[in-house]
Amino acid sequence: MADAPRTGGAPGGETPGGPVPRLLCDAQQVAAEAPGPAGVLWRLAESGRQLDANVVRIPPEGRIDTHLEPDLDVLLYVVSGDGTVESEQGRQPLAEGGLLWLPRGSRRSVTAGPGGLAYLTVHRRRPGLQIKNRTVS
Repeated sequence: MADAPRTGGAPGGETPGGPVPRLLCDAQQVAAEAPGPAGVLWRLAESGRQLDANVVRIPPEGRIDTHLEPDLDVLLYVVSGDGTVESEQGRQPLAEGGLLWLPRGSRRSVTAGPGGLAYLTVHRRRPGLQIKNRTVS
């Protein structure tokens, strides 16, 4: 599904009076309509945002290997399908509608069930790389 139409104003959902809320997509429809392999199906790309968000698909029985996010807390919302998340505390089932908090510093992997898994992640936006002047002594 394409972004919802903007109602007047500047890019990024802003009007002369400031930013305005707007519907970005229907995540369940994006997951259902986008055929193909695993990967990001949708991403938040608005300029000036403080958040990053992605709708991601893992194919049936597919897996995101164990990894650690040292800097950011992440919310994971299951849009469709099912699977498991594995952490140092063991396995937790994931099912449609489930909301999981992945605290920064936690080690985890995600495995899709037999029908695949699509989920939305939301976290604080990482700052862009900055080039700093070298100090000459």
